[in-house]
Amino acid sequence: MQAAGRCAPMRSSPSATTRCASVSAMATTRGSTPGSTCASLAKNMGKPRRIRDRARFVQSRPMQPVTQVFTQVIPQVIPQVIPQANTIAVENPLTESNVSTHAGDLLVARIERAGSATCVGLDPVVDRLPSELAPNDAFDNAQCARAIERFSLGVIESVAADTAAVKIQAACYERYGVEGYAALWRVISDARASGLVVVLDFKRGDIGISAEHYAASARNAGAHWTTINAYLGADGITPFLAEGRGAFALVRTSNPSGDALQTLALADGRSVAEAVADIVARLGEQTIGASGFSSLGAVVGATKRAEIASLRARMPRTMFLVPGYGAQGGTADDVRACFIHGHQGALITASRSVIYPKATLGTPWKTAIGDAARVFADEIRAITR
Repeated sequence: MQAAGRCAPMRSSPSATTRCASVSAMATTRGSTPGSTCASLAKNMGKPRRIRDRARFVQSRPMQPVTQVFTQVIPQVIPQVIPQANTIAVENPLTESNVSTHAGDLLVARIERAGSATCVGLDPVVDRLPSELAPNDAFDNAQCARAIERFSLGVIESVAADTAAVKIQAACYERYGVEGYAALWRVISDARASGLVVVLDFKRGDIGISAEHYAASARNAGAHWTTINAYLGADGITPFLAEGRGAFALVRTSNPSGDALQTLALADGRSVAEAVADIVARLGEQTIGASGFSSLGAVVGATKRAEIASLRARMPRTMFLVPGYGAQGGTADDVRACFIHGHQGALITASRSVIYPKATLGTPWKTAIGDAARVFADEIRAITR
C-alpha cells in the first residue's frame, strides 16, 4: 500500500527521439512526409494531452467545402476569365477589337451590326428554370450557381443572332456566394465571346474609394457598361467612366413607386428626374465619342411614355437604356420617342418576356427563348427603320 502523500512512480516512456522515429515510419507508410510529421510532433511535445489531441485533430481534419472553393475553384476559374476581361472589345465578326475602346461607340457599332437595338435581361431565378436544369438541392449554393449559369449560357446562345446586348442582373448570381460570382464572370465572358455588349446591372451608388472599387470590379469582370445610382452626383458617377467604360445612371425608372420621388417638383420648376437628366447631360459632354454619343447613359423606363420626349430633349447625346418593355407593360409605341433620327440612341431591354416565354407544349426551352428574342427584335426594328 502506498504511503499517504507520496506520488505514484512515473511510468517509463520512450524518448522523443524513439517516438519520432516510430511516427516517421508510420508517416512514410501512409504517404506523409516524415520530416513534417516529426516537426509537428516536436511542436506539440510538452503540451497538455488535451491540447496535443486537439492539434492532431485539426491537422487531420478534412478540408471543408468553403476552403475548397478558395483553394481549388477560384484558382481554376479566375485565370480563365481575367485574360478575356482585360480588353473592352472582343475579336469576332460582330464586335471587332478595332472598332473603339469607347463604350458608347462600341454599343452603337454593335446595334448597327446586329440590326437590332434590343437588349435581353438575364435575371435567372432558380424556381423558374427549365426542369432539366433545376438543382437537386435549392439550398445548395454550388448547385444553384451551376444551374443559373447553364441557363444563362443557353439564353446567350439563343439570343445572340438577334440581340445587341445582354443586361446581366448581378444580384441573381451574387446571392450564391463565391460560386455565384464565378458563374457571373463566366457568363460575362461567354456573352463577350458571342459578340454581345455586356451591361452589368448592379446599380451601385457610392463615392471615393468605394465607387472606384465597385467600378474596378465591373471592369475586371469584363462588363462594357454598368448601371449606377446618380443620387450622389458627379462623385458617384465619374469613377464608372474610367478607361472608356460606360454607365447608365438611373434617371426615370419604370417601377411605379419611383414616382414618389422622381416626379417631385423642385423650386426651379423642374422635377427630380429632370434635374438628374440635366446632370447626366452635362457630365456626359466630357465623354462624347466618335458616334456622337456619350459613355454616360440614362435609364429611362418604357412605362413613362408621357415624359420620354421631354427627357430626350434634355439629353440629346445620351444613350438611353429602356427597361419595362414586355412583362412590365411597355410597348414599341411607348419607346419610339427614345430614339433620335428614328433609329439611334436607345437600347430597349426585355427580360421576363424573353427568357421565360410562354412556350407551346414540347418546344425546347432554348428554341422558345430564341423565338421570343426574334419577335422582340422585330417589334423594335419595325419602329426604327
